[in-house]
Amino acid sequence: MTKITLKGNQIKTIGKLPKVGKKAPKFKLVQTDLSTGKLKDFKGKKVLLNIFPSIDTGICAASLRKFNETAAGLENTVVLNISKDLPFAHSRFCAAEGIENALTFSDFMKGKFGRKYGVTIKTGPMKGLLSRAVVVVDEHGRVAYTEQVPEIAQEPDYAAALEALK
Repeated sequence: MTKITLKGNQIKTIGKLPKVGKKAPKFKLVQTDLSTGKLKDFKGKKVLLNIFPSIDTGICAASLRKFNETAAGLENTVVLNISKDLPFAHSRFCAAEGIENALTFSDFMKGKFGRKYGVTIKTGPMKGLLSRAVVVVDEHGRVAYTEQVPEIAQEPDYAAALEALK
């Protein structure tokens, strides 16, 4: 269990992020076309997992925009934006923002991703959603970097995540 805050009030997640150096947990998520996307679909690439509670909040939207602008263009790198929002919400957001290349995934069906990565919020008003976190997986499928953002109303450390991709 990890303790984080929401506007200064303590809440908890169900676990901890995967350890750096360990193999990244496998996952299956729903893509915007309702097909299944898996971590293994990106084998041999650097993968940045941008995990957030809901695309319909300002900070979550900002992190999707920022990582799409900065990390998605790096060589041999993909950014996967993950929340429990319905795939339709992801599509609507990207269309409204004019974002064409963002890869968005939903954990709404079974919630296994949130449990495997320890990011499902366990207490408080956002219970059941995913916490704000970043995980970088290297080309070999190992966790290279993690950040559990300590305050949900705060943006992730973009510079540290980008550095981990180099």
